[in-house]
Amino acid sequence: MSNDSTAPRAPGIWLALTPVLLTLAVLALQLFYFGDFTPHIPLAIGLAITGLVGLKLGYEWPSIERGVFHVIHVSLPSVSVLITVGMIIGVWIASGTVPTLIYYGLTILSPQIFLAAAMILCSVVSLSLGTSWGTVGTVGLALMGIGAGFGIPMYWTAGAVVSGAFFGDKVSPLSDTTNLAPAVTGTNLFDHIKNMMPTTVPAMLIALVIYTGVGFTLIDSEQTSFDKIQAITSALQANFWISPIMLVPALLVIFLAVRKQPPIPSLFAGVVVGGLMAIFFQGAGMHDVFQFANSGYSISTGVDEIDSLLNRGGVQSMMWTISLVLIALGFGGALEKTGCLETIINVIMTKVHNFAGVQSSAIGTSIATNLVAGDPYLSIALPGRMYAPVYRGMGYSTLNLSRAVEEGGTLMSPLIPWNAGGAFVISALALGVGDGNFDNLLYIPLAFACWTAPVIGIFYAMTGLFSPKATPAEVAEWRDSGEAIKDLSSHGYEDPLAAAGVSAYGQSSS
Repeated sequence: MSNDSTAPRAPGIWLALTPVLLTLAVLALQLFYFGDFTPHIPLAIGLAITGLVGLKLGYEWPSIERGVFHVIHVSLPSVSVLITVGMIIGVWIASGTVPTLIYYGLTILSPQIFLAAAMILCSVVSLSLGTSWGTVGTVGLALMGIGAGFGIPMYWTAGAVVSGAFFGDKVSPLSDTTNLAPAVTGTNLFDHIKNMMPTTVPAMLIALVIYTGVGFTLIDSEQTSFDKIQAITSALQANFWISPIMLVPALLVIFLAVRKQPPIPSLFAGVVVGGLMAIFFQGAGMHDVFQFANSGYSISTGVDEIDSLLNRGGVQSMMWTISLVLIALGFGGALEKTGCLETIINVIMTKVHNFAGVQSSAIGTSIATNLVAGDPYLSIALPGRMYAPVYRGMGYSTLNLSRAVEEGGTLMSPLIPWNAGGAFVISALALGVGDGNFDNLLYIPLAFACWTAPVIGIFYAMTGLFSPKATPAEVAEWRDSGEAIKDLSSHGYEDPLAAAGVSAYGQSSS
């Protein structure tokens, strides 16, 4: 058996890029030629290609395997959260929590504030469900019809819908991407969400001001038919008891998040309370609640928008995402173990010597991965693993990185027409781009909340605002969990362990 410390050699830049480029090629074949937006097998092939590169470099398979499973092990808390999220979505629909949020959101709509209200409504629904695609394909589609009735161009309504829907997918503790970003960068879920606020809040406020101004400019005061809204709200009232009391499960999870309680117990508390409310307020049985938590909620109201929105949730609904997360992280682990990531990073670091450059490069790499691979998950997972050692070597919190990959990954996905997110938006909102209605692609620059957030993030990096350094506790956690720390002494950065007063065992040296 060879020894990793002596036998393997570092790959050159072209060999290091080989598994990345070949994997992107296979992904492109799957996504664009076959038209199949399931990247699981291409990523598994990429893992195999990386293994072959590792063997060529002198690694033995058990060593590569340990690298793969180390990264997967790091992601297990996120997988646990995703399982809990599946339960909470199904149970919260049954409890009336999600229907109540939708009902109150729809009742605030009026012609002059339609665009602003559409963004807010999609934000609320996406935040409560943790799914931007579900929001776009249901409430978003209904809003497109209402906007057409108001005489608003489709691309304006689509921009507002996308801005709101992907806001929720960016910061909701129920969102898979919101859980994936801290998982691959080794940060805490709620700390990650809190660190997103400095870019998310200004971006949403900018979008809100623009949509409000445009609404008063484009829409006259004539009354417009609200038949579609009336059908939705009536169906919700007919099938659920709608009351502010139904918001208790959501408020409980928010309260626990503010109190910085652990994510999994906090979310599971929401499951328990939601289940009790489904039993006592909506007439569900205990076995029904178990079914909702496992297989999701099911209802037939006769209103397509409601049925397609509420028929979802359950642990089983998360298995597609969980399997993708595990394979993508395994691929990243193989790239990391074989030294491919380190070689690529070294080349980047010859051009980038400061935090602003690294932060901008992380955002840019996420966007580039979205453009080339067409997959938002890979655009978060790959740069997240690739840049984490550099942030640690600079002594900066990897919360900066988790924010960067969310903004370049999650938020850019719907703005790229051939990306899985962009293709879904164009199809679900019936924008008709395939029929030659290319003017509807104007929704891309009009989704203000999506593209302004990374711009604000780069501004913060250049000025040092909201760019936290690593705390001694975070540095100790890096050491305890064996996370890679890039040696950047040649660039003038001090060893973060010594700078934070942390010994080799992760304890304070003072």
